[in-house]
Amino acid sequence: MLAIDKLGTRYAPATTEIDADRAKAYAAATNDDNPAYESGKYAPPVFGVVPTWSQMLVASADIIPPEAMMFIVHGEQDMHFHQPLVPGSVLTTSAEIFAIRVGGSGTRLVVKVDSADDRGEPVLTQFVTIFIRGMSDGESGGPDKPQHDFPDDARSRSVGTFTIHVDDDQTFRYREASGDEMPIHLDDAFAKSVGLPGIIAHGLCTMAMCSQAVVKTVADGDPARLKRLAVRFAANVLPGNDVDVELFDAGAADGRHVYAFEATSAGAVVVKNGWAEVEA
Repeated sequence: MLAIDKLGTRYAPATTEIDADRAKAYAAATNDDNPAYESGKYAPPVFGVVPTWSQMLVASADIIPPEAMMFIVHGEQDMHFHQPLVPGSVLTTSAEIFAIRVGGSGTRLVVKVDSADDRGEPVLTQFVTIFIRGMSDGESGGPDKPQHDFPDDARSRSVGTFTIHVDDDQTFRYREASGDEMPIHLDDAFAKSVGLPGIIAHGLCTMAMCSQAVVKTVADGDPARLKRLAVRFAANVLPGNDVDVELFDAGAADGRHVYAFEATSAGAVVVKNGWAEVEA
């Protein structure tokens, strides 16, 4: 079980730079040809995980017992963009144990990750949900994370579908750009040894493909208009298949247009409860 007394613990911040070359490589590794990334004006939105992920790991490693590490799954990712990500800028990032939810099949740990610029102004807030399979003991606590449930009434207001192909070498290119070395994405024999059909795409690579669908379909290609992007990872994506992202009009809130979305691949829903907020 997770130590409930660590709720609210905030870990020492770290300072990193949004590396311009790596941001361009990340766009290429997720098959995103947006000129804003190729020119170096902006970094791709989901690239925000790269310079900040180490702080999330510091927090999660402090509360998840070592023996449970083999049972963790990245369940959800919710990114709030207070400013666009600009290559060359410096981020100071800290993480906090935000919430614990114990259920019958496992425990959900939410880590909140906050990044600010060199003036102390917020740039990016992330809520990372980690699911620990089989851990059904212990206490729940902490506030509810922001919701991004799919509104049923939006299904009648489809905006369109955007398709991205997952290349055979996608996971290796994504590894180079992101630094994610998990063997289930790189070693076919290892992936099969843990019950997978083979190498699977990184969940955050799929999320980056969803961000491309949102930016190109409903934000006129301008990533600076994307203010929030949230997903629940629902199934695995295999290299060689397409990812089809269908967007739905979910109304407006706080001067933003809201879109719900789902992503499918090879007949399976791979991203559920997709949520995007776009500046009007």
